[in-house]
Amino acid sequence: MEKVNVAEKFTLFSDHWNPKVVGELNGQQVKLVKFQGEFVWHHHDNEDELFLVVNGSFRMEFRDRVVELKPGEFLIVPRGVEHRPVADQEVEVILFEPATTVNTGNAGGAMTVKALEHM
Repeated sequence: MEKVNVAEKFTLFSDHWNPKVVGELNGQQVKLVKFQGEFVWHHHDNEDELFLVVNGSFRMEFRDRVVELKPGEFLIVPRGVEHRPVADQEVEVILFEPATTVNTGNAGGAMTVKALEHM
């Protein structure tokens, strides 16, 4: 049982779209990730995802609407819902999702992280 200093952990990496695992509980993972630019359109067949903004802001694009997120706000994207995160400037986000979640969901491709780093 060790405490995790989220701000400190964010200083340890600079790459974008590459989630880092900082905690695990009940089959779920707590991940830190930095975004900048556009991600790929995708959905997850079996997993819901929670996005909590720590620093910066981003928008979650859906096919029928856009949700803007700022520090201290979170959004849960239900399984099966197509989405795409977009950040005009760098944003720091905490993800909470099942350990089985692949970052690019059904889309696959070059942005897929095959082996998550644990910090």
